[in-house]
Amino acid sequence: MNKINSFDELKEIQNRYNTLLDLREMNEEKELASDGNRCTRYLSVCGGTGCKSAKSDEILANLQKEIAANGLTDEVTAAITGCFGFCEKGPIVKVSPDNVFYVNVKPSDAAEIVKEHLLKGIIVDRLLFEEPSMGIKIKKQEDMPFYKKQVRIALRNCGLINPEDIKEYISEDGYLALGRVITEMSQDEIIKLMIDSGLRGRGGGGFPTGKKWAFAKMYDADQKYIICNADEGDPGAFMDRSILEGDPHSVLEAMAIAGYSIGASIGDIYIRAEYPLAISRLRTAISQARELGLLGKNILGTDFSFDIEIKYGAGAFVCGEETALIQSIEGSRGEPTNKPPFPAQSGLWNKPTCVNNVETLANIPAIVNKGAAWYSSIGTATSKGTKVFALAGKINNVGLVEVPMGTTLREIIFDIGGGIKNGREFKAVQTGGPSGGCITAEFLDTPIDYESLGAIGSMMGSGGMIVMDEDNCMIDIAKFYLEFTVEESCGKCSPCRIGNKRLLEMLEKISKGNGTKEDLHKLKSLANTIKDTSLCGLGQTAPNPVLSTMKYFLSEYEAHVYDKTCPAGVCKHLLKYNITDKCIGCTKCARQCPVNCISGKVKTLHVIDQDKCIKCGACQSACPVNAIIKK
Repeated sequence: MNKINSFDELKEIQNRYNTLLDLREMNEEKELASDGNRCTRYLSVCGGTGCKSAKSDEILANLQKEIAANGLTDEVTAAITGCFGFCEKGPIVKVSPDNVFYVNVKPSDAAEIVKEHLLKGIIVDRLLFEEPSMGIKIKKQEDMPFYKKQVRIALRNCGLINPEDIKEYISEDGYLALGRVITEMSQDEIIKLMIDSGLRGRGGGGFPTGKKWAFAKMYDADQKYIICNADEGDPGAFMDRSILEGDPHSVLEAMAIAGYSIGASIGDIYIRAEYPLAISRLRTAISQARELGLLGKNILGTDFSFDIEIKYGAGAFVCGEETALIQSIEGSRGEPTNKPPFPAQSGLWNKPTCVNNVETLANIPAIVNKGAAWYSSIGTATSKGTKVFALAGKINNVGLVEVPMGTTLREIIFDIGGGIKNGREFKAVQTGGPSGGCITAEFLDTPIDYESLGAIGSMMGSGGMIVMDEDNCMIDIAKFYLEFTVEESCGKCSPCRIGNKRLLEMLEKISKGNGTKEDLHKLKSLANTIKDTSLCGLGQTAPNPVLSTMKYFLSEYEAHVYDKTCPAGVCKHLLKYNITDKCIGCTKCARQCPVNCISGKVKTLHVIDQDKCIKCGACQSACPVNAIIKK
């Protein structure tokens, strides 16, 4: 394809391509041929990191091989797409326009899909999703409970287009927003549009995007910068990575729009080097956009020039903080700096800089194309639009979900997430990653927005959501997040560097049964001190997991301190394995014990020597009659 020289030419090309995805976008069921007659179809194979690790590349290759072998090349196309979000059921293959959604597909299933579905019109029933609560097979994506309450804006093209083909992005109104902005709108008009939309930063802080752009525009400089923060480091979070893997052009387009609005001509995408697939697709997208003149000099024949480079991070969590990120790009140690000055005034190379995260940027083209009123009609009074969450933990439907602000935790966990695994009881959900807090069952009907989560001791964060059940120990959970924070602290300020280490030491002491009443007081006091005195937002929020678990699960802390027990049976030093009278004397437990602490004769009740027991659990696993309990 040749360089696109004007906005009108882009619109003409878009009109030419807008039939490219008709097959994928048809929602009405197309009657399948049952007499061997064939109809045109498109097979979308999930190409996200999770599905690729489960051999989706091999599935795609096998499908293409079978399509060719059966003479269907002119009638059927099979290609990769971005993450569908339903990671629990991947790899996924969607057949359009039949609107059939196959889950848990294996490479060996490709031949059956082609020979049965494509040639005979017979749906492969065993590969359809089965709703556990109803015991019925569901073939349409939109009929699945996992998708019913979702509204996909940031994820709108993930699972729809081939992320490595710019033509498919253009066919979905790609780069029309950029063309409209640079040919029909002033800088002030686009900034006002963003302010009116109510879009707030999705990286955790929730600062209004339009206001951030306005501040950066306000300062005069010979050079300004746009930075995309793709340093997604929260445990269990994969929202930004999935957007970059499934729809990289939406981020490039948004960065160019942001550049126009503040007067910047250079953009940097700061991404951790451990995201190779996202990096590869970004490189491809940047190359394609440059080739068509959608990045570079005089975009669409205008005076506006903007180009993008990729900058690599080494995986430091602190570099998710914007000033530390800027330090890293400049080649310095990634450490936060004092504010003010804010990056909008003096950021990269001491020039005005606007930093937005991936999900924030992914919303922008849609807002330009559909308007501020459309976007602000979604969500709550103070939190507009949607939010993407990485739903993980003790949940049936692990995956990536995008819901309107104001959706309750109960709806996400039980309606979309399918409830708790193995019929266990819900105990808590951690939102906001290491910076967030644990939320209990009494708050399940809390609407998800910035203010509501903050009011109950947690935060939105970047979108990690870890669900816990009755088998999780909350001291262990707080210790897990604090171990991460201590490991990732940049060490610049002593409250974070030293204070969090002391917090972790107290948690370890408590989990071993050596805690005292004074330790509980010190734990809370030190956590509040760190919160008030740390240099950056990461240090200031690091104690949140401790404070929230102490607030809502104080009795669990007291059990560890006073009773020297772990109610959840997790903390190893407080566990005791006991053999009940269900024992049949088979000796399997004794034979599996690595320290020979179990005694007893054949067909007699066995006994565990608690002084020798190392709490490895080998005996419990070996017992054929479940006669060994831990408590």
